[in-house]
Amino acid sequence: MSRPFAVAVLLAFAVAAPVQPQGKEKIPTVDITWHGQSFFEIKSSKGTNIVIDPHAIEQYGRLMGCKADIVLMSHFHNDHTQLGVIENLNEKTFKDKSVQVIAGLKGSPKTPEWNLIDMQIKDVRIRSVGTYHDDMEGLKYGRNAVFILEVDGWKIVHLGDLGHTLSQDQVKKIGPVDVLMIPVGGVYTINGSQAKKVVDQLKPKEFIFPMHCGTKVYDDLLPPTEFYEEFPKDNVTASNDNKMVLAEQRKNEQRPRPTVVQLHYWPKGKKE
Repeated sequence: MSRPFAVAVLLAFAVAAPVQPQGKEKIPTVDITWHGQSFFEIKSSKGTNIVIDPHAIEQYGRLMGCKADIVLMSHFHNDHTQLGVIENLNEKTFKDKSVQVIAGLKGSPKTPEWNLIDMQIKDVRIRSVGTYHDDMEGLKYGRNAVFILEVDGWKIVHLGDLGHTLSQDQVKKIGPVDVLMIPVGGVYTINGSQAKKVVDQLKPKEFIFPMHCGTKVYDDLLPPTEFYEEFPKDNVTASNDNKMVLAEQRKNEQRPRPTVVQLHYWPKGKKE
């Protein structure tokens, strides 16, 4: 994708399949994939692929094969808006909306307003709630959008670059949460202890995925250690893969809830 086209788009808004139990109804699968920072892919059981906050951070390497039906951007900072990494996004697919690009903000990138949405695209419902990137009502880093997705019976919430605890009104608008993607790395967002307060506000039922944090290859932010320490050890697990299939886990009644899952930033088998 050419740089002028990517800029124009922004200004316009200014795993393996699970084994199924014999004789039982097939459980819809939802794939969650993390590419570091706040960049997630969420794929529904019907194959609809939602990409959130794509980046092109050099330390995480060049991403190959990322295609999308829907692209969501929580705000206009350049580590959340790299549309060039989406292989099937070009002028044609943007214009005919075969790839839907939705920004959580609108207007000028310097003085944006919230772009509040509530829409159904294919088999996915998407809503947004306006928040801030800092604890000064946006005076330092600007505004931020929270995305709420309803996919195959899961309510998945991506907090973008949230910079504060939530108001009662924001908690109410977000509503019930099954899966929470939350920044924990501080510096530009909430840190680990602040993130735990947000968890206590939203009360996610099933999974919590820390994001926007320091990793072995990217240390501009704090590591998620402080966040882990806020939970019982049995509730925290780390993966050597960057993908998880939600359907494989929902029926596991022995799993502590909510489970904090630190996905790897690279696929299983890729060497450091």
